[in-house]
Amino acid sequence: MAASSVLYRFNSREDARRFVTERGIDKVKLGVTDVDGILRGKYVSRDKFLSSLDKGFSFCDVIVGWDSNDQLYDNVTYTGWHTAYPDAPVRIVAETGRPLPFEDNIPFFLCELADQAEPICPRGTLRRVIGRAADMGFSVAAALEYEFFLFNETPDSVRAKGYRDLKPITPGFFGYSVLRSSVLSELYRDMLDTFRAMDVEIEGLHTETGPGVLEAAIGVDEALRAADKAVLFKTFAKVFAQRRGMMATFMAKWSRDWPGQSGHIHLSLADKASGKPVFHDAGKPYGMSDTMRWFLGGQQKLLPEVLAMISSTVNSYSRLIPGYWAPTSATWGVENRTTALRVVPGSPKAQRVECRIAAADANPYLALAAALGAGLWGIEHRIEPTPVVIGNAYDKKHPKHLTIPATLWEAAQRLKGSKPARALFGDAFVDHFAATREWEEREFRKHITDWELARYFEII
Repeated sequence: MAASSVLYRFNSREDARRFVTERGIDKVKLGVTDVDGILRGKYVSRDKFLSSLDKGFSFCDVIVGWDSNDQLYDNVTYTGWHTAYPDAPVRIVAETGRPLPFEDNIPFFLCELADQAEPICPRGTLRRVIGRAADMGFSVAAALEYEFFLFNETPDSVRAKGYRDLKPITPGFFGYSVLRSSVLSELYRDMLDTFRAMDVEIEGLHTETGPGVLEAAIGVDEALRAADKAVLFKTFAKVFAQRRGMMATFMAKWSRDWPGQSGHIHLSLADKASGKPVFHDAGKPYGMSDTMRWFLGGQQKLLPEVLAMISSTVNSYSRLIPGYWAPTSATWGVENRTTALRVVPGSPKAQRVECRIAAADANPYLALAAALGAGLWGIEHRIEPTPVVIGNAYDKKHPKHLTIPATLWEAAQRLKGSKPARALFGDAFVDHFAATREWEEREFRKHITDWELARYFEII
């Protein structure tokens, strides 16, 4: 089922309570993101939900103690066999609620880890960074956009095929195709209507370059709401596809033959008291105010140190190669899509910076926290960016300090050793998250790739 407009907006716990009781809803769905940004959740009864609205509830803390394949970390201190995996307190974030149009409009609510678990909660980490912006006198607007591939496959068929010879929903290169979107117009319209009904407005949806790949631009919103919408979009785009006998993937790079998949982050700041945008100054080069220039300088300087939060899987680093629309150094340019950071000039309201190095596989809360936190640090320390890159950034030599980590392991070490990251996100978060990235790299090293077999099996 799809709808043409937002079904219902929850603004408070009272709204949530009223919606459930007055409509006689007997079950509610709850979800909290794990370290990788994957929604883990459950159905609860109406009575359980109503009591939990005020008091919270408990969730086994293994959700921050295992990886995306449910394998237990052996190198973290927050939880593990040594703590016996107790329950962690969780709060329901009532204002994130939205009816699910394909589940008879039962409501779904996002949640946060609380109390002792809060320092490592992904949503809580972003909320603290937004709080830092507020303390500096800023409100934050953000928008995320995602590329994702759609296949005429099922969870069973991709496994039976060993993830080889998969069939995308359309063949070949055909970016911005009116033909493809017209032939599949029912699919496009259903997707747009479904997410609009869920209050996740998609302001642009089109084919990208590659077989079966789409790009969805989620509308701009307050930063925390923008990240909530991104989390919901990634999960429910997969739900949308699988309910139609298809599969969606947000892997950073699923095939060596096609470009990778981005998760670009657009950010701007406004004066919290007046609401006036602070990134625009018509009298400055490129319309960039001092505040925007320092924000950009902070992002550029810290990007190599926080990259693990933005490119957070082993696969992310297969995307960061020249010539595939993914940056390879912490560079910046004006309307330049070969740089890591793209200044988008325009009116005071439209002026923004786009973090183009972010991949579709990142946890939206953590990617946004990293991009925003680095920029705020730049404002605090008045960090000047390097000279603007004109032309193809891939063809130019850049200062050594702009070099980004080449592997997830290296990125984790840079994060662990970053004093600014610890100041921005807290020691507990940095230690836990870096350890999970080290685990991810170690898991990868256990496996023998097809490339190794083909290269070494007979000849070496």
